Amino acid sequence: MVSEPPSGRGGISRMPDPSLVKEIKRAVSVPVLARVRVGHFVEAQILEAIDVDYIDESEVLAPADEDHFINKHNFGVPFVCGCRNLGEALRRVREGAAMIRTQGEIVARGCIAETVRNVRSVMGEIRILNNMDEDEVFAFAKKIAAPYDLVVQAKQMGRLPVVLFAGGGIVTPADAALMMQLGCDGVFIGNEVFDCDDPYKRVRGIMQAVRHYNDPQVLVESSSGLEDSMAELNLNEPRIEQFGRGSE
Repeated sequence: MVSEPPSGRGGISRMPDPSLVKEIKRAVSVPVLARVRVGHFVEAQILEAIDVDYIDESEVLAPADEDHFINKHNFGVPFVCGCRNLGEALRRVREGAAMIRTQGEIVARGCIAETVRNVRSVMGEIRILNNMDEDEVFAFAKKIAAPYDLVVQAKQMGRLPVVLFAGGGIVTPADAALMMQLGCDGVFIGNEVFDCDDPYKRVRGIMQAVRHYNDPQVLVESSSGLEDSMAELNLNEPRIEQFGRGSE
């Protein structure tokens, strides 16, 4: 995932510099994904022209169009889009999204609560849909403002028509395994995983947890020895009592 480096001056967040994307593509062999603002199809055209592997129409960036998303059928590059519930997910699929990720926290604090809430929302609505009679599906599609044919397809498949990834606050192997056990196909991890002494160990542990999310022994091994690596993550300083302060 290529993100524009913070300038320190604030302002509008946009797609990354195309020259930065090209430089990264030359340096790595893995697929490269870059973000565009919601509705900004010209930014997407620019990224497609430099052969980016995936485009994330991201709510993290400032929206360019508050009413319309990009028509992703006009592009050859696959798009990733965020969602908070089943209706949003299926609307993004109708627009041409090839992958859906649940929205999580935007500020990198290592808090997974919002991600869990949105994953449970999507999976819970799918379970409700699976238990509906066929004559109830039309009313349900109308209620969640989703295309009827995609709602029917989701009911038949028992899942989204495209892959579902979780993203936001995932910084430990246990976090990743939780997302997989809740029904996701994979996870996105943010740059906060590099804020430690040994990021390779932490990332490798997360990778093992995704592959073996139902194996407690693997999860024990992948989670061991990461205490120093996860220091200060998911801590809200005013709410933490620091031992050794004062005489109480």
